[in-house]
Amino acid sequence: MDQHGPYLREMGLTRWRFGSQSTDRTKFPSNKEQHFRDGSLKANLGNLAVLAREADGCRRCGLHRTRGKVVFGSGSAAARWMFVGEAPGAEEDKQGLPFVGRAGVLLGAMLNSIRLSRDDVYIANVLKCRPPNNRDPFGQEVRECAPFLHRQIDLVQPEIIVAMGRFAAQVLLDSDQNLVQLRGRPHNFGETSAPLVVTYHPAYLLRSPAAKSKTWEDLLLARSLLT
Repeated sequence: MDQHGPYLREMGLTRWRFGSQSTDRTKFPSNKEQHFRDGSLKANLGNLAVLAREADGCRRCGLHRTRGKVVFGSGSAAARWMFVGEAPGAEEDKQGLPFVGRAGVLLGAMLNSIRLSRDDVYIANVLKCRPPNNRDPFGQEVRECAPFLHRQIDLVQPEIIVAMGRFAAQVLLDSDQNLVQLRGRPHNFGETSAPLVVTYHPAYLLRSPAAKSKTWEDLLLARSLLT
């Protein structure tokens, strides 16, 4: 029985669309193996925990007055993949975890479509606190919160970064281009060696399922960049 099919169907894909593109899990050589052996994973876990405690007590912007829980991030500290979204929603604000609502279910399908699970990746948002009524983040909120994300990237040291949605892409790339202009090609992220790929946010895909096939293309592009 093909257990992979339901995830691909959730992504709006059929066999004829992806038959020529293998989604079998491939063993790529990875510096993460040394990461495990030399003990740096343990140090990274500790540093992420320290950073998470700092975020829990953050009062740098007004969002601390309206938040339920800080949504720091989740996943493997040794992840090769890092997925970045915009900000927590209502359900994330309640649970303190990123992507746990309907968009989270779709994100899980996106990951499974390329033979990944949430345990294989690290997931975070630009903002760690929910803007009231899911409004767009203010510039001051981004300036105060973005250093947490950049530190997470420094600690996890992903080999590929996937920016989900226009907002995350523009913040990470310091760009005012729209999503259509940014997706479809790899970008350099800061001074790291990790390429960055832009794709649609799962929440957008719930509203516009026709874009799922383009998201699939973006995920395949990201996967092809792993060395």
